[in-house]
Amino acid sequence: MNFSKSLLLIAFGGAIGSIFRYLLQYWFGNVLGYSLPWGTLTANLLGSFLIGVVYAISDRFPLFDPQWKFLLASGFCGGFTTFSTFSYETFQMLKSGHYILF
Repeated sequence: MNFSKSLLLIAFGGAIGSIFRYLLQYWFGNVLGYSLPWGTLTANLLGSFLIGVVYAISDRFPLFDPQWKFLLASGFCGGFTTFSTFSYETFQMLKSGHYILF
C-alpha cells in the first residue's frame, strides 16, 4: 500500500472519529450536564477498547487487510479518543475550583 493512500485513510477515519466524539460529548452534555466530561471519558474508554479489538482481529485473522487497521485504529479511533480534550476539560475543572471532580 502506498504512503498517500495510508494518509488518506487515516485522515478520513480521523475526521469521522472526531465528529462522533463531538456528537457523543454534545449528547452527554445535554443529558447529564457538563459538570463532568462524561462524553470524553466514554469516548476514550470505548475508543481504547475498539483499538484493542481491531488489533486483536488483525492478528487473529491475517487476511484482515492492513488498510482497515489504518482506517479504524489510527484514523477513526485516533480521532474518537483524545488526550487533548481530556487535558483541556481537566484544566477547566481545576480553574473553576472543582477539585473534587478532578
